Amino acid sequence: MASTEGHQEYEEEKQIQSLPKERGWASRYLYLFQGFWCPSTHIQGVNSFQNHFQAKHNDVIVASFPKSGTTWLKALTFAILNRQRFSSLENHPLLTSNPHELVPFLDFLFHGDNIQDQLSYLSNMTEPRVFGTHIPLPSLPKSIMESNCKIIYICRNPFDTFVSSWSFFNNIKSKSLPEVTIEEALQMYCKGIIGFGPIWDHMLGYWKESIATPNKVLFVKYEQLQEDVKFYVKRVAEYLDCPFTEEEESNGGIESIIKLCSFEKMKDLEVNKSGTVGRNIEKKYLFRKGEIGDWINYFSPAMIEMLSKTIEEKLSGSGLSFKTRA
Repeated sequence: MASTEGHQEYEEEKQIQSLPKERGWASRYLYLFQGFWCPSTHIQGVNSFQNHFQAKHNDVIVASFPKSGTTWLKALTFAILNRQRFSSLENHPLLTSNPHELVPFLDFLFHGDNIQDQLSYLSNMTEPRVFGTHIPLPSLPKSIMESNCKIIYICRNPFDTFVSSWSFFNNIKSKSLPEVTIEEALQMYCKGIIGFGPIWDHMLGYWKESIATPNKVLFVKYEQLQEDVKFYVKRVAEYLDCPFTEEEESNGGIESIIKLCSFEKMKDLEVNKSGTVGRNIEKKYLFRKGEIGDWINYFSPAMIEMLSKTIEEKLSGSGLSFKTRA
């Protein structure tokens, strides 16, 4: 057994060393793996996710590019799907657990040699199971695409996504790594060199799939969700085949979920102020500002021109566009 595991580790290490690499933001290097940039520490988990995860027809996958509203959409989706189980909001799990604990990332679940433990955990989860992923659509396991499970994808305008990512990675990166200036980071970002990037490929993959198979992928923009959260909470519930009843609407059920999952509420909860989640990410770094248009406080005119030109070039003709300011 040990020799088998040792051989597997050797093969994975050999695979990593054969991949193109570039300087990373929060890790020393990012590797071009299956067409997207990935830290070496994540490659094993992605491989295992692809090889071992078996989707169920009633699974729900919350997909996103990092720092695009993932935590918020996870909380909303969990609350919408489980509103009958947890009808009393006074002792709701979201008050005592971080959304990433209730909606685990499949990308990170299979790290290490505990595959069987994780498969047992997955088989015993209450259904419908809800998961998160940052994996681009082409790299999702076949079982997800071939089953009837549904994907909700959230994205955010690339200006705010960049600032949120840059701030986040500066907080979590090892102190031994050199600082990446915001100008350097933007050049890398425009070239696609960021974890799970290029962001353009990531968004367009899910965008095109949502047009081709709207029953499989629901595409949501962070800005639209913030502007009309009630509409999108109802839309998500309908998409997941659990629409709100007239009685639930008249009793304020939608508003209760919106309040429970609001940025202000979640940021203020003690469970989200301390401790870690996932791969030892401090929870306090998951909640920064959540504002539309905060990027304007960070961008020089030259940076605005660089990213604007890149967005125009990468998204031209796709029909996908973004509102960049509130």
